[in-house]
Amino acid sequence: MDKTTLLCDDSCKGTEADLSAVRASMLDAGEVREMADWFKALGDPTRVRIINALLLGELCVHDLSVLLEMGQSAVSHQLRYLRDVRMVKRRKAGKTVYYSLDDDHIEQIFQVTHAHVKHK
Repeated sequence: MDKTTLLCDDSCKGTEADLSAVRASMLDAGEVREMADWFKALGDPTRVRIINALLLGELCVHDLSVLLEMGQSAVSHQLRYLRDVRMVKRRKAGKTVYYSLDDDHIEQIFQVTHAHVKHK
């Protein structure tokens, strides 16, 4: 694609949008960073597979390592990342730690994204 096709024509004066109103409605820098980190978390296939497995319910690291055919330490590393961005939460029962999705928003975003990917 030619670079010039991505630019406005020289005669373009912009839209009639009130750019100051648009700017005032845009996310602040902290929200932008947090959202970028969130999307970055979904940029890793292993983390997407973990979220997919947790859609069906709470699982421990052992369960996830069997499902993903990965070592427990690799799975734990990914779970820590997902906890840091608040996509998963943990519950401890004795020596076992169970993981689940942090809230319903995670499932909703996963399902909408999956529907979009399947849409032709």
